[in-house]
Amino acid sequence: MSKTVITSDKAPAAIGTYSQAIKAGNTVYMSGQIPLDPQTMELVEGFEAQTVQVFENLKSVAEAAGGSLADVVKLNIYLTDLANFGQLNEIMGRYFQQPYPARAAIGINSLPKGSLVEMDAILVVE
Repeated sequence: MSKTVITSDKAPAAIGTYSQAIKAGNTVYMSGQIPLDPQTMELVEGFEAQTVQVFENLKSVAEAAGGSLADVVKLNIYLTDLANFGQLNEIMGRYFQQPYPARAAIGINSLPKGSLVEMDAILVVE
């Protein structure tokens, strides 16, 4: 099976040895996104703004793959403070409708560039 590299100029460019996403068959594996503004490559400030930016970055990559956030089947979320879990759920509700994707929300010590949140996803597109 071949794999295709997916890139979007509306999401931050990869800052390491990875692709924004890889499509294999009709499955798209999106790399972790932190809340970098794709124009400035700087972190946005505050938990809500960071979470919105991450969802917007994921949305851009999903669209570049020919899909949308509605095609996400698995979402992994990494938080440096699990006290933000309730706010995360509220913001996620702006981007997803039932049936919601399978999800993990994991508390961790730190993220790249001091980010408060990072997410990666798997989607299935036609």
